[in-house]
Amino acid sequence: MQKRLIPEHLDKLQVYQAGKPIEEVTREKGLTKVSKLASNENPLGPSPFAIREMTNALWDSHRYPDMHATALKTKLCELYNVEKENIVLGNGSEGIMGYIARAFIQTGDEVLTSEKTFIGFHILATAAGAKLVTVPRTKEMKYDIKALAAAVNENTKVLYIANPDNPTGTYITEEEFDYLMQYVPKHTIVILDEAYFEFAQSTIDYPDSMKYRYDNVITLRTFSKAYGIGGIRVGYGFAHKDFVQALHKVKLPFEPSLIAQKGAVGALSDYPHLERTIRNNTKRYYETLKFLDKKGFKPIQSVTNFICFKTGSTEASDYLFENLLDEGVIIRPLKSNKMPDWVRVSIGKKEEMVHFFEAMENILPEYDKKFGRPE
Repeated sequence: MQKRLIPEHLDKLQVYQAGKPIEEVTREKGLTKVSKLASNENPLGPSPFAIREMTNALWDSHRYPDMHATALKTKLCELYNVEKENIVLGNGSEGIMGYIARAFIQTGDEVLTSEKTFIGFHILATAAGAKLVTVPRTKEMKYDIKALAAAVNENTKVLYIANPDNPTGTYITEEEFDYLMQYVPKHTIVILDEAYFEFAQSTIDYPDSMKYRYDNVITLRTFSKAYGIGGIRVGYGFAHKDFVQALHKVKLPFEPSLIAQKGAVGALSDYPHLERTIRNNTKRYYETLKFLDKKGFKPIQSVTNFICFKTGSTEASDYLFENLLDEGVIIRPLKSNKMPDWVRVSIGKKEEMVHFFEAMENILPEYDKKFGRPE
C-alpha cells in the first residue's frame, strides 16, 4: 500500500476564505464605487506616522530586518510595562498562532474552544493534527463559559478564546474569565486572542488579560485592525519568558519584516490616530446597529468594529451577499464559520456606511418577498 504524502487530517480541511478584494469586485461588476465591509479593516487607513516610517525604511530594504525587533519591542515594553523577554512578534497574530501550533501542539493533542469562533484557529489546530473539541454557544451567540469549564480536563493541551470574538463581536466578562480560569489546569496553555482589544478596552467588565499575568496564558494582539496596517502583517504576543523562548525556536528568524517593524513603531507613536479610529467606529457602529434593528434583523451587540446579524437561511445569506455585491458593497457571509444563516458587516467611514444603508434599501423589498425575517 502506497504511503500517503498528504496527512489524512488535512483531507476535510478548508482553505481560509478572505473577504473579496475591491479590485476583483470592480473588475467583475464594472463598478466605479465599491465599499469593502468584509474584513474588519480600519477604514481610516494607516497612521501618517506609520506611512512615514515605512516609506523611509524602503531605502534599507536591501538589508535584513533586526531579528530582535528592538525598536518595536521597546515601544511595547513602554506601553504595557513588560520585559522584552515576554514579547513575541509575527506576521499578524495568526502568524504567532502558527508558532504556537508548531511549538506546543502535537498530533493527537486535545485542543478546546467554542464552536463558530475564529476559523483561522480551527484551521491551524486541525492542520497540526490536534483533536479539536468544541462546545456549543449560548442562545445569545456568546461563549458558553460553564460548558467550557466543564469540558476542560487534564488532557486539554490548549484552550483558545477569542475575546472579543470573531465573527460574533461578543466578549467574555471579567467575572466569566475568573470563573473559567478556576477550572483550567496549570499545564493547559490558554490563548487569549485579543485582536479587537483596542475597541473593547473601554468596556467596563472587559477582562484585559495584561492585568492578570497568568503563567499559562498567551495574549495575542495585532496591528491589522485598529492600527490599520493589516496589509503589512505584524502582530504581537505577551507570555511567560519560557513560552516566548520556545516560540522563538520555531519561528522564522526575520519575521516580521523590516517594513512591518517600522510601520508598527510609527503606528504606536500616533495615539491621536487611534483615538480617531475608535471615535469613528463608535459613531458608525451605533448608526449601523440602529439601522439593522429598524429593519428587523436583530443584530448581535458587538464591542468590535463589525456587526453580525442573522438572515435565517443559507439562501437568504447568499442572496444578501450577492445582491449587495451588485450594488458595490462587500460584506462577509459566514458559511466557513458554520453559520450559513448569518452575515457580518464591518464598520467603515460615514460614506461607506451610507452606501451600505442605501444598497440595503434597494434590495430589501425583493429580499422581504423571498425571505422575510428570521424568528
